[in-house]
Amino acid sequence: MDLNAVESIPLFASVPRRRRWHVARLADEVGVAAGSELTRQGGYAQEFFVVVSGTADVFRDGERVGALAPGDFFGEVGLLAARWERTATVVATSPMRLLVLARRQFRELMFAAPTVAAPIRRAALQRA
Repeated sequence: MDLNAVESIPLFASVPRRRRWHVARLADEVGVAAGSELTRQGGYAQEFFVVVSGTADVFRDGERVGALAPGDFFGEVGLLAARWERTATVVATSPMRLLVLARRQFRELMFAAPTVAAPIRRAALQRA
């Protein structure tokens, strides 16, 4: 992933530049079309996502419960929970660019960057 994209994400603002470079190496950048289902409630959690550009809606039990925009992240609940199960469905409402970390890379990020891990854990507690 491009270092400039990582540096543009508020979640990584407190991370020292050398650590941001590490995040860029860990992450993949993925483009998706509007209407793409990014996660499915009840599905197996395999990735953590950060919105670089575009928007998405969040659904729980079929009801829209939120929206995502650039800088927002999702997928952490399933990766931090013991059951590794998605708690919501996320659907792109516009073309999107996403920073994506697989489970192993996500765990490495959580260990290597405590200033990133803290807000991710707080969000997981609020969303679970």
